[in-house]
Amino acid sequence: MTMQQPHNINLSSQGTALKSLFTGYLIVVAVGYMMALIQIQFTHGMADGELGLSVDDIVYSYYGKRSGSVLEAKLNGSMKLMAPEQDRLKIINWVRKGANEKAFHKDGIRQIVDNSCIACHSATSGLPVPDFTSFENIAKKAETDTGASFSSLARVSHIHLFGIAFIFMFVGLIFSLASGIPKILKSTVIVMPYIFLIIDIASWWLTKLNPHFAWLVIIGGATMALSFAFMWIVSIYEMWIMPRIREDDRDALLDE
Repeated sequence: MTMQQPHNINLSSQGTALKSLFTGYLIVVAVGYMMALIQIQFTHGMADGELGLSVDDIVYSYYGKRSGSVLEAKLNGSMKLMAPEQDRLKIINWVRKGANEKAFHKDGIRQIVDNSCIACHSATSGLPVPDFTSFENIAKKAETDTGASFSSLARVSHIHLFGIAFIFMFVGLIFSLASGIPKILKSTVIVMPYIFLIIDIASWWLTKLNPHFAWLVIIGGATMALSFAFMWIVSIYEMWIMPRIREDDRDALLDE
């Protein structure tokens, strides 16, 4: 019986052009990953009014802060620095008194919103934020905070599932050519991001229903980040730092 010969394709034996292509891609997605982490800090990390992502941030973002409104939570969190302290407290006081439309105009809330909020919160800004040129939209945000809506969860979920799956497909493809990693460990690391991506997305929906699932969001996201970091470091190491594997040593490595 003829034994199948192991393939000789690995990262360390690739030409400079192909390694440069792989490296360029890995650097760009690494920068993109860091930008995503920064963006999470701005969108979720200030939900409890303090810098840094915590379980409370996750709960407030997906389950909501049922004792208050979205508008008040934002003014005490990520939007805290976007208006003078006196104006911010005046809006919060207006919300707590029932967010009455007559008081909105009479007490100067409309003017505060126009001066401090409309630059971003308008249809012409192009930003994915509520349009506060309309009182009705402001009133909706002054209602009890129930977290992310199911429609927004569905929209963000399908974007993340498609986008992140493509990123890890190419990162995993490059990493699969690493020759110094045991096959079982390599296969485990490659498949982990997909498993925890599903867990991460599912935990958004579960947290929307029950705040106790917020821990799953952090576990899923952290595990994906660790998998990405491991594959990235190993791939860069084997392409540029690891000594070239000699022809007579290559088969021995592939058989391990």
